Amino acid sequence: MFTTFAEAQAFVRKQQFAMIDLKFTDLAGRWHHVTVPKSQFNEHLMRDGVGFDGSSVGLRSVKSGDMVLIPDLSTAFVDPFWDVPTLSFICSAFEADTKLPFGRDPRNIAIHAEATMRAWGIADESRWGPEYEFYVFDSVAFENEVNAASYRVESKEADWQSSRGGHGHLIPRHGGYHVIPPKDQLFNLRSEMVMELEKMGIEVKYHHHEVGGPGQCEIETPMMGLVRSGDATQMVKYVTKMVAHRRQQTATFMPKPLYGEAGNGMHFHQHLFKAAQNVFYDADGYGKLSQTALWYIGGLLQHGPAVLAFTNPSTNSYRRLVPGFEAPVNAFFSLGNRSAAIRVPKYADQPDTARFEFRPPDATGNIYLALAVQLMAGLDGIRQQMDPRALGFGPIDQNIFTWSDEQRKAIKPLPASLREALDALVRDHEFLLQNDVFDAGLIADWIKAKYDEYYGVRNRPHPAEIALYYDV
Repeated sequence: MFTTFAEAQAFVRKQQFAMIDLKFTDLAGRWHHVTVPKSQFNEHLMRDGVGFDGSSVGLRSVKSGDMVLIPDLSTAFVDPFWDVPTLSFICSAFEADTKLPFGRDPRNIAIHAEATMRAWGIADESRWGPEYEFYVFDSVAFENEVNAASYRVESKEADWQSSRGGHGHLIPRHGGYHVIPPKDQLFNLRSEMVMELEKMGIEVKYHHHEVGGPGQCEIETPMMGLVRSGDATQMVKYVTKMVAHRRQQTATFMPKPLYGEAGNGMHFHQHLFKAAQNVFYDADGYGKLSQTALWYIGGLLQHGPAVLAFTNPSTNSYRRLVPGFEAPVNAFFSLGNRSAAIRVPKYADQPDTARFEFRPPDATGNIYLALAVQLMAGLDGIRQQMDPRALGFGPIDQNIFTWSDEQRKAIKPLPASLREALDALVRDHEFLLQNDVFDAGLIADWIKAKYDEYYGVRNRPHPAEIALYYDV
């Protein structure tokens, strides 16, 4: 939005903003914020930043927690959810003393990853298009006590509401894909979300009801640069949750909030450009993809188990990645096959559009780390010329669900649990350390935090276990 502080300050004065909100991302991927009155939005803030405790958000140790936030002026947007006029900025973290970019800040890691791609001469720009799937519920209740564990969500669209009487236009299980009103009771809510996003500078391609009957939605944005894509993802999650909250509903990007219903993924469309030309395009290649694109795919699939430790970093992620749904559970690539880990869209066949999508990820991770880890895996594939065909990753353009068990043994599976993904990251993370993009200490901290989550869930009795085993 702005290129200089003078432009930003003039805008603040002209529009009579009362508050400046500074938003930043913690290690897990959640947004935090600190707010300053407009009187404090000055050259000193841009030079010295606003201090905060990095240890409280998982970015560094308690003994050296002092850090500062400095806003990225290009990220400014008017925040529509405040009662007083508020201008928001997305920030990166910097060292408190030297004011150098903090190497473990997730946003800085994403910036460094793309800079590494340029330094290696592979491409000038990477472009990304995440697809945002989420559920909107009318309410959610949950408890986790020593003597009790339960959750319950409610949706006015769900077929379980039929016995309560009403209009009768309910959505059957797995029947929500592109349904029209009155079955689609969230179209006005989604439109409100989109209008807020566009006012904030986020272009939207479309929105629609997704497969999940009890309130699953999708919003999709056009392709954009890596860091911009990360920023936009944080804004999309913020807006969807805040608009739902404003309408006394609740939105969640949790991968599998409902047993037996469609899960929420976040597929990543991606391609690279050099001198304004799509590096991934070849008119004669498989799916119009170049050899460079295939090497990138080879790297992403070869490192795929470790990549999932960042792109699918929750125990709930692997309740979505199960056979029988569109969620991919096998490491292969294909033309148009939605059960593949990597799908090459048949409609993306022009010099500027040729690309692929990586389908396993979901939104429980840190978006900046998820983007960076995919890029680094792909770049490693290009540098080492990892041909996915020679590595046994396909292409497979058949319905593998019709294959025999013996045939399926030839396909390499993706991790089936968070622990498997973390174990893979322990074994395979050298590709992330290249050019110091990722810090070994950050990877170790990530692994520890996620192992703690895994065992915290694994060690709890489950309500289903009470039904299965209480009378044994």
